[in-house]
Order: sequence, then structure tokens, then C-alpha cells
Amino acid sequence: MNTVEKIIRNEPVSEVISLFALMWPAMRIDNMYGRYRTEVISEGILMDTYNSLFKNGVLSIDANGKTVKGPNWIAPTFVTEKRYE
Repeated sequence: MNTVEKIIRNEPVSEVISLFALMWPAMRIDNMYGRYRTEVISEGILMDTYNSLFKNGVLSIDANGKTVKGPNWIAPTFVTEKRYE
């Protein structure tokens, strides 16, 4: 199991998206959940979570349309605890 798969399978969706959305487009994140946790897509959790992160100021869009950290962004626990180094 690779590191991304471990993260997708073991960590809260909101924390994963809050980090991965800064690096990858939504389509790639969708693909990863489709591969490793299909229920997150089929139950609408992925889109609901993605949208709520923008609504709650965790993520934002810059002038170029790129996803960036919002004013309420905090590092996910799995990053601060260095679980996947």
C-alpha cells in the first residue's frame, strides 16, 4: 500500500482534502477516492466536504483560480503528527 492510499483509507476526508486540494485538482482527488474509498463518492461525502471547506474558509481560490489555504486553514493532524514520513 502506497502512502497516498494509506492516507485516503485512514484519515478523515476533510483533513485529506484540506491538504491535497492545495497540490492537486479536484478531479485527481476524486479519482483517488474512487480507487480507495468509493463510498465517499457514492454517498456524496466528497463533494459535500469539498464545498464546506471553501464555505468555512479552510480553502480559498486565488486570482488565478488556484486552490490556496483559506484564513481558517490549519495543518491536518496526520501532517503535524508526521504519521506518513
